[in-house]
Amino acid sequence: MHTAMHFSRKRCVAVAGLSARMLAQSAARAGLDAIALDIFGDRDTREHALAWFDIGGEGLAIDRTRLFDALERAARMPRLLGFIVTSGLEPLMGEVYRHPRLPRLIGNDAEATASVRDPRRFFGLLDELGIAHPEVSFVRPANAHGWLAKRADGCGGVHVEAASSSESAADTYYQRAAAGRSMSALFVGARREATVIGFAEQLTVTAGKLPFVHAGSLGPVDLPCETAAAIHDAIRAIVSRTGLTGLNSIDFLLDRDAIRVLEINARPSSTLTLYEAVWPQSLLACHIDACLHGRLPSSPPAPTRRAGQRVVFAPRGFTVPASFSDACHRDPACRDVPMPGTRIEAGQPVCTLVVTAPAIDAVTHKLQRQSSLLLQRIETCHEPSHDVISTG
Repeated sequence: MHTAMHFSRKRCVAVAGLSARMLAQSAARAGLDAIALDIFGDRDTREHALAWFDIGGEGLAIDRTRLFDALERAARMPRLLGFIVTSGLEPLMGEVYRHPRLPRLIGNDAEATASVRDPRRFFGLLDELGIAHPEVSFVRPANAHGWLAKRADGCGGVHVEAASSSESAADTYYQRAAAGRSMSALFVGARREATVIGFAEQLTVTAGKLPFVHAGSLGPVDLPCETAAAIHDAIRAIVSRTGLTGLNSIDFLLDRDAIRVLEINARPSSTLTLYEAVWPQSLLACHIDACLHGRLPSSPPAPTRRAGQRVVFAPRGFTVPASFSDACHRDPACRDVPMPGTRIEAGQPVCTLVVTAPAIDAVTHKLQRQSSLLLQRIETCHEPSHDVISTG
């Protein structure tokens, strides 16, 4: 299912992932038309896109056939610059790089991606560069207590389990649990150099046996000068060796002054939303400029405001009535607004809240207040809907 394509004289870009809303909005900010490929088809995604393609598979996953069919169709669009991926395509990237009929990929090449997504290569590189990370093992530890099992092609925390309760798989590696705040840094790479956009604190929730499901982020966060310099140095060293290009993010633990790197997302991450709220230009434009022209943005100005985003998960299953969708659509804090008739099961994401304030404490307070209001809205919506749209 997709929306009709309308004629436009603008240059356009295809954006693909579990949710394409963030990139579609940034593309619009850059003066580009977006062709959105994702599994939700939310109202604001469709509003910011020239066309939307449903690439949903079973559950909350991307269907391989639908993805490649949609990308092949996008490749025939006039004035298409190429396509950009966000979270959810990690298991399919090998095929994306090999497929002969896709548009140009605006992002990392296969070698750069493998250098940071293959755990053996990545942690070996960190060791060579003297960059600290939690202990890793490529076989299940004899005593799995205190260890995490991670899938190399996962994202959003749904690829992380306690090692003691996980099942071994070909792409599983093990990382010792370590103390510290869960942080990330967004950066732009070009010509083996990098500009850091900013730092963010990651928000997670426990969902069943998954202890670290991504639930949002806060930022830009100020770090002590020495700590910030250490992360800058680590990023520059990694980019120099790997050739990472465009927007990427690095996840790390911050325990007082100690930094331990966890992983790199070799594509634009969800924290882009935070910086878009305080950044003077479209970060997608920075990504395209770095990938296609080798140009880095200037260092960002000191932010005058802070931002936060939080995913709200459904406390119960419900079918979205028009009144609920309309109310969320009118709410300036709501993003990823579901279409009327969408069926959302308990534990699935309903929408994302995005707020700004002068300080992080105020951001956190606003997110809590908005979350309470949204949960109340969910509990009080009982309007029947007959045209059901599946979220997967």
